[in-house]
Amino acid sequence: MQTEELFTLVKQIQAKKCEEQTIEVKSASGGCPTKLFGTLSSFSNQDNGGIIVFGLDENKDFEVVGVYDPHDIQKKVTEQCKQMEPVIRPLFTACLIDNAVIISAEIPSANPDKRPVFYRGVGRMKGSYVRVGESDELMSEYEIYSYEAFRRRIRDDLRKVENTKLSLLNAKRIESYIDEVKHNRSNLADVASDNDILELMGVTSDGVPTLAGHMAFSLYPQAIFPQLCITAVVVPGNSMGETGEEGERFLANNRITGSIPDMLEDAVDFVRRNGRVKTIIDDEGKRLDKPEFPTKAVREAILNALVHRDYSIHTESVPIRIVMYSNRMEIVNSGGLYGNISIDSLGKVRPDTRNVTLANILELMSITENRYSGIPTIRKEFKKANLPEPVFLVKRGEFIVVFKNTFETENVNFKNKDLPTKLIEFCSVPRTREELIKFTGFSQYYTMSKIIKPLVNEGKIGLTMPDKPKSQYQKYFTLI
Repeated sequence: MQTEELFTLVKQIQAKKCEEQTIEVKSASGGCPTKLFGTLSSFSNQDNGGIIVFGLDENKDFEVVGVYDPHDIQKKVTEQCKQMEPVIRPLFTACLIDNAVIISAEIPSANPDKRPVFYRGVGRMKGSYVRVGESDELMSEYEIYSYEAFRRRIRDDLRKVENTKLSLLNAKRIESYIDEVKHNRSNLADVASDNDILELMGVTSDGVPTLAGHMAFSLYPQAIFPQLCITAVVVPGNSMGETGEEGERFLANNRITGSIPDMLEDAVDFVRRNGRVKTIIDDEGKRLDKPEFPTKAVREAILNALVHRDYSIHTESVPIRIVMYSNRMEIVNSGGLYGNISIDSLGKVRPDTRNVTLANILELMSITENRYSGIPTIRKEFKKANLPEPVFLVKRGEFIVVFKNTFETENVNFKNKDLPTKLIEFCSVPRTREELIKFTGFSQYYTMSKIIKPLVNEGKIGLTMPDKPKSQYQKYFTLI
């Protein structure tokens, strides 16, 4: 960092009056802070590292107070960095503001195979931190394990499922899979028996199904792992906790179970059935129905969650979650990014694969291509559909895909100018909720709470059953 950059950073901190994900402020006017270990650890354990700025007082609206001794503070910060595992090499910069010296220490990001960086004085379990907003929080046991799993190349998808047996796998799928192996892996066809193929390909281990084999072929994997499933809900509104017109928390709520091929198709179908459809008339007058989200992109995102989620004992109780809000859909799975890859490089470089065996099995079942094309395909499909760029996030050991829609934003002018008048005309004949929702093109929550309710309150639209406003037989009609 150049002196001018530090000066600009200080001014930005003072304007915002807060610390950030990559910025920590310490006063240091009376001496060097003695407990920097949490921040040193958390900054090292995130992809962008972080900067500690000494010489600003957070309790005085980030006023410049300067450091007690520019030389000594660098020495003592370096000493604390040497007590970390692995050792941290900070980069210091100094600048003069209002005749006071400000010191910054840039903490570099550690390579994933060196994480978690922790304070040796208390050990890995109590000395590993993660940055959450402007605070440093102890890593969970699972977050620490996830780094260990990559460094030690732990293969959770190959662990035996002791409570099952080969006879509980889908025989037709196994037979089809073996045929594909013989066809695509010709060197195995003449030298290995069917049981040997299952062993060599990781479907079984010593005759017992592996977790990969269990999830791909079991007649019902959730008999042993009830939470290795998908929960899918439709929320009325844009945040969890909002309720619909009748007080309902969910407009749809499904638990999707079965083997991975079955869950994939059922989950895609759930999104298709519960997503809204936009009707478009092309230049030739033909009607085209455009789904809320491109089906191909939805399938890729759900498949990625099923293939690349963490299958360790730490996450057995956490299902994949699909949440459909009015303005977006989120797909969440356990397991952050695996290996030497960052959010910015997703889809641009070849990543490490967490569940290699499972991915190979599903490739031969023609479920996935296993060519790292999932995220590029998602981006391409959204661009083709003129939808906002998909968002990929990692939060506390979870990977989150966010698909945003444009139903409300595209119709804002129509809603503000024409929709009330058109709705009043439409209700010259009593209409059901379903008819109103289809007419507006919005979600049930938005249609009834944000559009119809104000018209009812203004006395422009009435209810056929005013004494039973939540009745399923309720209809709405024009009063003026």
